[in-house]
Amino acid sequence: MSKKGRVTTFDLREKKRKGEKSTMLTAYDYSQAKVVDEAGVDMILVGDSLGMVMLGYESTLAVTLEEMIHHGKAVVKGSKSAMVVMDLPFLTYQVNRDDALRNAGRVIQETGAQAVKLEGGIEVIEAVKGIVEAGVPVMGHLGLTPQSVGQLGGYKVQGKDKGAARKMIEDAKALEEAGAFAIVLECVPWELAAFITEQLSIPIIGIGAGKQCDGQVLVFHDVMGLFDEFRPKFVKQYLNLREEMVKGIKDYVGEVKTGVFPAEEHIFNLGMNLESLLEE
Repeated sequence: MSKKGRVTTFDLREKKRKGEKSTMLTAYDYSQAKVVDEAGVDMILVGDSLGMVMLGYESTLAVTLEEMIHHGKAVVKGSKSAMVVMDLPFLTYQVNRDDALRNAGRVIQETGAQAVKLEGGIEVIEAVKGIVEAGVPVMGHLGLTPQSVGQLGGYKVQGKDKGAARKMIEDAKALEEAGAFAIVLECVPWELAAFITEQLSIPIIGIGAGKQCDGQVLVFHDVMGLFDEFRPKFVKQYLNLREEMVKGIKDYVGEVKTGVFPAEEHIFNLGMNLESLLEE
């Protein structure tokens, strides 16, 4: 990690070279970012998963560029050391290279983030090249790409047959050649992820892709137990904050109803007789 400022792409490459693991976690607002940053995570991902865990959407496809920027600003303000990576939402980079560059530029300029992430391989290479040539670091994303979940036939493990595995390897190499500084592999057999990690010089960050990757990424709400609508196999829940939060709020409701709260220590005293205060 750099002695001053935020984690850089150089720091991440050095960690791979030394065999040290990198850590990445999502965050979507100021308070979450402060917690994640203080815990020492290398990278914070402002993922378009915010559509589901923060906005209640059914998928990531409805998330807009403006929504990403709104949340990204808060995350950057709440962090000091972690590299902040912003997801480019659906159809903000797939149409053409110019759109991709313009939208990536907006994200970086308006949020203060250090990098962007986009999904896909060879089919988005021109967009990756354009953004990188403009000086914006790009993280790739292969395997289960949520923005293409309709084409993939659902949330399934990717790269299990020969053709799909070969394409993923080709896509990964193409992303590296185009200038991507790292790649996320999601829901990929560990053997394939290990091969790609070994073959590429840039860091490979896994999510459901095994421990052989150069690092791992998970969703904040999954790790903290705040999102209980579904839990993928690759998620490890470290806390059950939702249960604790519900209990705390129930206690609050009960104390308000019974008059326990606010107690003496929670109120202010006038310091004199009210009648004296009101006398002319």
